[in-house]
Amino acid sequence: CDTLQLCKEDELLLVRQDLDIAQAPLEQCHKRTFQAETCFSQIRAGLRIYHSSLVTIQALLPGHTGLVETLQLDMANLSSNIQQQMEDLGLATVTYPTENQDPLPTFSSNFHHQVGGFFILANFQRFLETAYRALRHLTNL
Repeated sequence: CDTLQLCKEDELLLVRQDLDIAQAPLEQCHKRTFQAETCFSQIRAGLRIYHSSLVTIQALLPGHTGLVETLQLDMANLSSNIQQQMEDLGLATVTYPTENQDPLPTFSSNFHHQVGGFFILANFQRFLETAYRALRHLTNL
């Protein structure tokens, strides 16, 4: 927000409709029929989506490359920890290929690149907040 001076989503909604920004679903983590296996799987799939999306952020904010790389490493570690927990609980797991199979978003202008980066980070923040609540809920089961 401070770096790009893009701070309000409602001001950017029209631009957002034109951008192809991945948003990881977590509906299985807050349904009444909560199932740990599907929630864990959605969290891991979401981490994978945002891991690759952060390459866009790295290009947008080259001065913060170290922070983005650290965040990507933390995401990979969290995904590994969730997979280990799933295996320990006897739940089915999916092993994702190490190569990135998801295409990165492309933007037609610098402004669209900035707005796209803003929405990637905003979506990622909401994803992490939901994942955190779901993981806390799992510790209480």
